Amino acid sequence: MRVLAIDYGDAHTGIAVSDPTGLLAGFTTTITAYRPEAVAEQIAALAQEHGAEELVLGYPKNMNGTLGPRAERAEALADLLRQQTDLPVILWDERRTTIDAHQILLQAGKNGRQRKKTVDAVAASLILEGYLTFRRSRS
Repeated sequence: MRVLAIDYGDAHTGIAVSDPTGLLAGFTTTITAYRPEAVAEQIAALAQEHGAEELVLGYPKNMNGTLGPRAERAEALADLLRQQTDLPVILWDERRTTIDAHQILLQAGKNGRQRKKTVDAVAASLILEGYLTFRRSRS
């Protein structure tokens, strides 16, 4: 089962898609759009193109576990995605994924400009890997 993971941001949204078995992260890209409707349309197109059967949307909780404005934006995008794709949308705790993505890219020798171009896709990959690991542990 292919899973598409989403790291939703203000201007850039990272996307990662699993392999057909749903075991490994594969394809990644970044969507550049500001309006939630435009982001949802592009995600729906990618989900269809890659045959995704499930969407995992990063759910940005505060470090103390509470929900803030960014979590509300994620919930609103989840509703749009459910309407546009008819696919299940799982909200996945994404605390620290962007920080971890920056660290991974920094350790790989990427400068600030290079990191800015790819950090959202790497964060989406981390969301996807966390979710796929969770799913494997339940089976």
